[in-house]
Amino acid sequence: MTEHTTAITSFHAHVYYNYKNRDTAARIREKLGANFEVQLGRWRDGPVGPHPQSMYQVAFSLNQFDQVVPWLMLHREGLDVLVHPNTGDAVADHTSYSLWLGDKLQLNTEVLKAS
Repeated sequence: MTEHTTAITSFHAHVYYNYKNRDTAARIREKLGANFEVQLGRWRDGPVGPHPQSMYQVAFSLNQFDQVVPWLMLHREGLDVLVHPNTGDAVADHTSYSLWLGDKLQLNTEVLKAS
């Protein structure tokens, strides 16, 4: 295995939901916005990019990781959440460098390879 160093510039969390638990996702989103200085992305009510189901993105800085991720661990209310760094390597960011809270969903990494 080749070792290399990659700089992390920021993080994204993707909160996945469906029509049955969209209210739960909305509650989590509201609390994230109230408790942290994060950027809340648009609601995506269907698959988009590499994401196989509805989700919204939460963007946060390096110095917020130790606050946002533990909060999501305890308050995700059963929803699946992907957390990944932003290094400039979209495929590795979403796969090798990522962590999952809940179930690990199958991402469409072909979309990431094309960009």
